[in-house]
Amino acid sequence: MKIGAQLYTVRDFCKTKKKFAETLERVADIGYKTVQVSGTCKYEPEWLEEQLKKCDLKCVITHIPADDLVKNPSKVARDHYVFDCNYVGLGWYGFDGSEKDMEKFLSKYLPVAKAIKQEGRYFMYHNHEKEFRRYKDGIVLEYLAEQFSPEFMGFTFDTYWAQTAGADPAYWIEKLSGRVPCIHLKDHRFDRKMAVIGEGNINFDRVFYAAEKAGTEYMLVEQDDCNRENPFDCLRRSYEFLKSRGFE
Repeated sequence: MKIGAQLYTVRDFCKTKKKFAETLERVADIGYKTVQVSGTCKYEPEWLEEQLKKCDLKCVITHIPADDLVKNPSKVARDHYVFDCNYVGLGWYGFDGSEKDMEKFLSKYLPVAKAIKQEGRYFMYHNHEKEFRRYKDGIVLEYLAEQFSPEFMGFTFDTYWAQTAGADPAYWIEKLSGRVPCIHLKDHRFDRKMAVIGEGNINFDRVFYAAEKAGTEYMLVEQDDCNRENPFDCLRRSYEFLKSRGFE
């Protein structure tokens, strides 16, 4: 498994293409070799390809605005070929727990997932805590896994949001085995705030073991809220922790 940086962590430094390019350099200087592009300014796929090459970085997954995904998923998938990225991600959907809302999601995103698959890329859904609310005889996350064939959708499983919902991150990674090629690593403090990897209370040794068994390829460090610390310093400390565990 390889580690990477989820650029949503440093989104405030990616609001223009100039700053975005500088951020890629800073992330590479920390030691990361892979990134997830998310929360940045708009960019052309050719521009991103060029900047990644300059920094010897690989983008392995994105989060694409929902409107763009729904409007033209085939184009989105073809754009990913330009910068050699296999995984096309949806970062958020605010499930309200109703059957009507679930039907709306399925009607919007099943066609998206199939169109992306047809173009040779793979659709990835990122969970928050709401996907652990009860739905019918289980929870939302289970229902999504049932309604979307593994052929069409995987899960960018997020350790922090699972822990926030009272779920066991390692258990759910195991349960979603074969569908979690990319996961998000973020730690969880006692006060429910996000933390640098290794500075909170998630048992990451179990997460790493479960992820390897589940076929995870990339573990992306993400810290949405750095609690007034420098986000680049947070990414660096997370990198150092992961490197101490033998990951690069």
